[in-house]
Amino acid sequence: MITKILLENFKSFERLSELTLISSSKIRTSPEHRMQIKSTKLLRYGVVYGANASGKTNLVDFFRFFLMTLKVGLPSWSSQLFCKNNAENKHRESFFEIQFSVRDSFYAYGFTAVLSNRRITGEWLYELYQNGSSRCIFHRDVKAAQQISTKLSLSTQDKKRLITYSEDFSDNDTSLFLTEMNRNKKIDEDSKLIIFKNVFQWLINNIFIYTPNAPITDFRYYYDADSLKLINSLIATFDTGISNIRIEEISLNELTKMLPENIFNEIMADVRQRMEKFGMRHVNLSMRSDKNFFSLEVNDTGEPKVTTIKMKHGESFFDFGFEEESDGTRRLFDLLDMLLTDTDDAVFIVDELERSLHPKLTQHFLKLFNELHAKTRNQLIFTTHEASIMDRDFFRRDEIWFVERSSDNNSTLYSLDRFKERYDKVLSKAYLDGRYGAIPVFSSFRFHEYAFD
Repeated sequence: MITKILLENFKSFERLSELTLISSSKIRTSPEHRMQIKSTKLLRYGVVYGANASGKTNLVDFFRFFLMTLKVGLPSWSSQLFCKNNAENKHRESFFEIQFSVRDSFYAYGFTAVLSNRRITGEWLYELYQNGSSRCIFHRDVKAAQQISTKLSLSTQDKKRLITYSEDFSDNDTSLFLTEMNRNKKIDEDSKLIIFKNVFQWLINNIFIYTPNAPITDFRYYYDADSLKLINSLIATFDTGISNIRIEEISLNELTKMLPENIFNEIMADVRQRMEKFGMRHVNLSMRSDKNFFSLEVNDTGEPKVTTIKMKHGESFFDFGFEEESDGTRRLFDLLDMLLTDTDDAVFIVDELERSLHPKLTQHFLKLFNELHAKTRNQLIFTTHEASIMDRDFFRRDEIWFVERSSDNNSTLYSLDRFKERYDKVLSKAYLDGRYGAIPVFSSFRFHEYAFD
């Protein structure tokens, strides 16, 4: 679970900003939204409001950038991600940190970088204790000859290995040491160095980022009979008109009509490479475009098998293809992935959760999420404009956050909990009335001042 994020000099966030998911002890509403790890109580939701261009998407981009850097190092496009509001920011360090829990222990992992030069300047991993103290797992100071320091009580063998890995990495200032420690390194489960693996794997495998223009799910659930039965039951509750979902086999020729030729060729080349390079005799790919879904199953004994999904609407004689459904219905299919996941400690980061959805559908999804994950540690952090869910029936005050853009174009992040409101306050009305800021402010415009031919 995530406890806190911190960022500075990243896109519209010039000054150090933080979002915390540690619950307030003063708020008694919705106790089921709190999950306890040792003596720390964490929140299930983080809901971020703000006007257009306020910085909400930049907050989601923080997670995308963080994970991308962990996977492949500083990406080429990172050189333009510093806050461009002041000239000195170009050569100033940017700061990124995520605090989280793994196996009931708490950690803070982060790094600094001069983004314009694509150069990492520092990196750290600390274990955090309930009494406020911490232990250094490792600290890397690139400016001090790439030294890796640690407070771990390592065996002689592990100490030598860490020194060797550190020396081999000494000339690298575009990649992270945590990534290096998970690149073809064999670490025994009883080694103190296993913490490098546990932390890396949690960050890479347990944080899921969903943006409006990217499909969410890989539809793997549709190939399991029990899951498909559950999907049919869930989708029926949203009143979309769909009465049944099934898998239908189509020809390879039909697939070529669904995809641009270059995309189809790339997919088939990828399949052949997997089979030849890795000696795989069977490959199964599930893929989504904006309006199409298909699964491609290939083995070395016959023709590829291609399937897609078909929907039945009530008593309609003909079935409907995925491309024939509305944007809102396709969005629901994406969001179902978060309801069906069997991961017990997932963090879902969603930009514009309500996109293409009626407010009642958004509300229904949130109720289902809360119900289906009541016994898990799953969290949902999302940006939204939907004021109807700013209600105590849905969220606690400490789960609601605002991003506001200042006159100098800097984004400021703050919690609703800083406003001392009565418990009977209609929060959505107060927000739209401008009580909490983070709403659009319009300038006047007079048409008669402009002449048109």
